Amino acid sequence: MDIFLMKPKIDFAFKEIMTDEKARVGFLSAILKLNPADIKETRLLNTNLRKIHGDDKLGILDVRVLMNDDTEIDIEVQLAKLTVWAERSLFYLSKMYTDQISSGDDYARFKKCVSISILDFVLFDDSDEFYSCFHIAEDTRHTLLTDKMEFHVLELPKISGELKAESSNLLLWAKFINAEQKEEFDMIAEKDPYIESAYQKLQIISQDKQKRLEYEAREKAVRDHNQFIREAEARGLSIGRETGLKEGLKEGLKEGRKEGLKEGRKEGLKEGLKEGRKEGLKEGICAMHSVLMEIGTPYSEVLDIISSKFEVSREYIKSCVEDK
Repeated sequence: MDIFLMKPKIDFAFKEIMTDEKARVGFLSAILKLNPADIKETRLLNTNLRKIHGDDKLGILDVRVLMNDDTEIDIEVQLAKLTVWAERSLFYLSKMYTDQISSGDDYARFKKCVSISILDFVLFDDSDEFYSCFHIAEDTRHTLLTDKMEFHVLELPKISGELKAESSNLLLWAKFINAEQKEEFDMIAEKDPYIESAYQKLQIISQDKQKRLEYEAREKAVRDHNQFIREAEARGLSIGRETGLKEGLKEGLKEGRKEGLKEGRKEGLKEGLKEGRKEGLKEGICAMHSVLMEIGTPYSEVLDIISSKFEVSREYIKSCVEDK
C-alpha cells in the first residue's frame, strides 16, 4: 500500500515543515546563500491563517520568521497564476517594513525585511532560471540604495534536469518542495541533512490524522478557490465577447445603413466593433467582479485578478463597476 505524503508546496504542509528548526535553517541558508553556521537563531512569528478582509474565505497562510534578531522574513507559497505578484509582494513587504515602528520611533530600529515567494507558475518570461533575487539598486552602477529590503522568487515550473552530485542546495530544496512521490523524496533527502530533517517532519505530519484532515481541507480550499477563479475568468470573457460582438454588429450596421454607402458600411462596422469591444470589455469586467465578490474573494485580490486578466488598471475596473 502506498504511503500517504503531503505535498510540500501546499502551504499548510510547508508551514508545518518550517516548524522544524533544522529544516528552517537549511531552507533559509540555501535561499539566502548563507552558511548555516551563521544563522544563530530562527524564531517563528505568527503563522496563523491571515485574512485581509472579514469575508476572505481562503486567506493567506504564510510563514514569518525572525532570523538572528535582525532580519524578518516572509515566506509564501502561491499555486495559482497571478501576473501582478511582484506588485503584491512589494505591497506586503513594504507593510511588514513600516509596521516595525510607530510615530516618533528612530529609523535605526528597522530590521531587514526579506520576501521569499515560492510560485507554481512562471512569473518572468525573459529567463529560464528558476531562482531570482532582487534588491533596490542604482540602474547603471548597481550600487545598493539600501539592503533593508530584498525579494527572492522560486518558479517551480522552471525546474528541470536530473540531480547531479554537484547540484546546489537551492536546487535540492526546490526539487523537494515540488516533489510528490516517495521515491523523489527519498532520493533528494539523502543528499542534504537539512532536507532529510524536513522529510522526516513531512512523514510525521502526513501520518497525523488531525493534521491530515487540516491539510486536505486546506488543499480543497485552495483547489476550489482556483477553480472559482478560472470559472469567473471564463464567464467574464464569455459575457464580454458576446456583448461586444452583439453591440459591435448592431452599431456597425446602424452606421452603415445611415451612410447608405459601401464605404460607410465598412467604416461604420469598424467603428461599431470598436465600440462593441469596449462595451464587451466592461461587461466582462463587471461579470468577473460580481462572481469573485460572490465567492468571498478579498477586494484587493479581485482587482489584482481582473487587472491581470484584462490588462487594465485598477481605476478602470472601479469605473466600470461604478458605471454599472
